[in-house]
Amino acid sequence: MSISQRYERMIRRVQADARVPALSVAIHRADRPLWTFQVGEGVDAGSQLRMGSITKTFTAVLVMQCRDEGLLDLDDQIARHLPVKAHGELTVGRMLSHLSGLQREPFGDIWDTMQAPDLETLLAQLDRAEQVLRPGLRFHYSNLAVALLGHLVGRLRGGTWEEVLRERILEPLALHDTAADPQRPVTGYQVDAWSDYAHPEPPDNFGAIGPAAQLWSTAADLARWAAFLADPREMDPNGTVLAAATVEEMRAPQAVTEDVLWARGFGLGLILHPQPGAERVVHVGHDGAMPGFLAGAYGRAGGADTPKALAVASLGSSGTAGEICELPHELLAAVVEHDPADIAPWVPGPPAPQRFRSALGRWWSEGNEYTFSWRDGALHARSVEQPGKRPPAVFAPVDGEPDVLRTVSGRETGELLRLTRDADGTVVLMHWATYRFTRGQEAFDGYRFIGK
Repeated sequence: MSISQRYERMIRRVQADARVPALSVAIHRADRPLWTFQVGEGVDAGSQLRMGSITKTFTAVLVMQCRDEGLLDLDDQIARHLPVKAHGELTVGRMLSHLSGLQREPFGDIWDTMQAPDLETLLAQLDRAEQVLRPGLRFHYSNLAVALLGHLVGRLRGGTWEEVLRERILEPLALHDTAADPQRPVTGYQVDAWSDYAHPEPPDNFGAIGPAAQLWSTAADLARWAAFLADPREMDPNGTVLAAATVEEMRAPQAVTEDVLWARGFGLGLILHPQPGAERVVHVGHDGAMPGFLAGAYGRAGGADTPKALAVASLGSSGTAGEICELPHELLAAVVEHDPADIAPWVPGPPAPQRFRSALGRWWSEGNEYTFSWRDGALHARSVEQPGKRPPAVFAPVDGEPDVLRTVSGRETGELLRLTRDADGTVVLMHWATYRFTRGQEAFDGYRFIGK
């Protein structure tokens, strides 16, 4: 069985067993052509299906663009940028991470009436929405919070959320089939639990809730978007949409999504699915649900066998088949197992700079041994007891301070490493995050252990 046939069989199994009228899937990776597959009625590679809450990842990137350009700060209260009658003290960062405690939906029973408010009504009724939890207490999903952030972005940019989205994300990344109003929509269905009847759901417009759930897309577009979230350096090397460091910041965990299993996390607008194993691997993206549709779009970050810009999008025209949302994770694992990234040969590199050579090798701190090495143009450090596949600490020089470096990733990120030299320039002592590092094992009182 070929790799393509293996993927097709996995997708056909989900479509058949979960009874999905139409299912569209795409696999993106930088080292292979885009792979797409559709099964079911009335669907092809150009068909657009609803992505639901995956829309939130686009709104989150728009917010972070504003942050990077100095238009807002994540600690800003929303009232600073949007005229609100209530809840103005909630911060942008907490709203983005679903830590604001704001109720899930706008005021009213919109899932009964299927009538979403316009922006004027949304803001006018905001004082009738509850603060159901103390801000920062725990994760509580809120479409209302993310919708408000979308309109905040529009206000800062002088346009609507949809206009800003098109100009600042969809056009630069060539996501031409992603839109709030689709040109080739697929009908969504509620599939009867006790028969094979599929009831068509109306393709409602969700008005002012749009920044949280409105978008439609093809599997190809959505897989490329998930690849950007997982590997922005590959997908957007010039940082046209967002700096890679900012996308990586969005992937930093802010909360666990539920407090029993601790199986998933949430970053700045992104769902994080840690994967089992010794390597630090996470599936990053979002799931989505709208009447008649379910979707999942995730990229895979980390892992030696992970191809660059690996991502999967799965969109289905059923509101009841949760397997649609599990399929991206299954396919990501299958790609790495059956068609992993090619192994690049090791090639010799230049020597470490002269001023850092005497810092390389074994050091001791707090009774534990560490190794300092020069890799990929930077000073690295790791504990001898640290599993080999965990990333090391990486340092970068501090301008104007020849013997001071800052930890830029890994253990003690943000802390300084200070080098102390003897008269001939040899590094004889280091302080990392203020802890002493010596060539031999020493106790805190300076006692030196013989033979170490």
